[in-house]
Amino acid sequence: MTGQQTTQPYRKEINDMAFKWPLINDNITAEDKNALIDFLKIPNVRLTQGERVREFEKKWSEWLGVKHSVFVNSGASANYITMAITRELKGQQGEVIVPPIGWVSDVASVINTGLTPVFVDVDKSNMSIAYENIKNAITEETKAIVLVHCLGFNGLNEKIIQLALTHNLLLIEDCCESHGAIFKEDRVGSWGDMSCFSFYFGHHITTIEGGMVCTDNYEIYQLAKLFRSHGMTREVSQETHDHYYEEGLNPMFTFGVPGYNMRSTELNAVLGLQQMHRLDFNIDCRKENLAVWLDNLDSEKYFTAFDTKGNSNFALPLILAKPDAMALSNICNFLETEGVEYRLGTAGGGNQARQPYLKKYSFRQADDLANADYIHENSLYIGNHTELSKEQIVALCRGLNDV
Repeated sequence: MTGQQTTQPYRKEINDMAFKWPLINDNITAEDKNALIDFLKIPNVRLTQGERVREFEKKWSEWLGVKHSVFVNSGASANYITMAITRELKGQQGEVIVPPIGWVSDVASVINTGLTPVFVDVDKSNMSIAYENIKNAITEETKAIVLVHCLGFNGLNEKIIQLALTHNLLLIEDCCESHGAIFKEDRVGSWGDMSCFSFYFGHHITTIEGGMVCTDNYEIYQLAKLFRSHGMTREVSQETHDHYYEEGLNPMFTFGVPGYNMRSTELNAVLGLQQMHRLDFNIDCRKENLAVWLDNLDSEKYFTAFDTKGNSNFALPLILAKPDAMALSNICNFLETEGVEYRLGTAGGGNQARQPYLKKYSFRQADDLANADYIHENSLYIGNHTELSKEQIVALCRGLNDV
């Protein structure tokens, strides 16, 4: 941006390049497209939210290991619904602990629901917010913790879970980049009070656009369905409808909460159901690719001490072992020469606390965010997908080690 300093090159030209190694290959197969065609051929088929959406929600809940899932039109919509539920359960004002490394909607959803984001620093080994930093940031105003499992690394531990319980805070897991990551014996997204998933193109599973809100809590489940569909009570249980209904209202048009329209469609659900057949295979491939990547990078030049236990890697991270702007620029030049697509920082572009959208809003920075700043200024990631071979990854690592 004109007049502002940046420690990273703004490489607009990469958007116009054709890549030999893109962030993601086309992950919608001919079989997926045929499933859509077959569905569209059904006479008088319903295309808006209906039976397939409910089937996808059920299968997703079974796969994840939760009681309830609500399909929405994006992972960002899932973020917004979890914040709307936080406001509904915890009051109109308060603070929410958020990560500086994540996606913009992890923070924007807090702001736009009238709550105050509080940034705490991350642990470099998994790029998720760290226990001590969370603990030190909690005040009487804290209502919830948003924990992002960044780039497919597990960010949970027992201390964080217990901290949320001790202080009666909602624990919200953002798993948009971490489908299938494991904490202990269970998948991430099944531990918190609620969780968010994204099915955006390029993730472990795609419905083109789409997301899911997941929970074991029945009240949260009913609220998620309300907020998804204008706040209308027609989709929720009779008990929930009766709680909101007042004499003189049309039962078909009773609005219990100030909701959104974040519904998805039967078409998106058909894609999701079709892709679930290969989800576990995709996850295993990505995990194997990360292991090859880290084993072959020079640990003198690049940070490789990631906590990989239980990961379901979304992308291949590259963090310099020592800060060096010239080295980072040389790496970018090398990747472009090799036809390898990349993103500076992480999936959200680095430290969200440095973004201009915050300037007009109240937020708090609980510590110096040193690790988030380091990642912002000294890292990038490249695509990780099932078509990659071990030989490709090893060859690229050798080239990076020589830069």
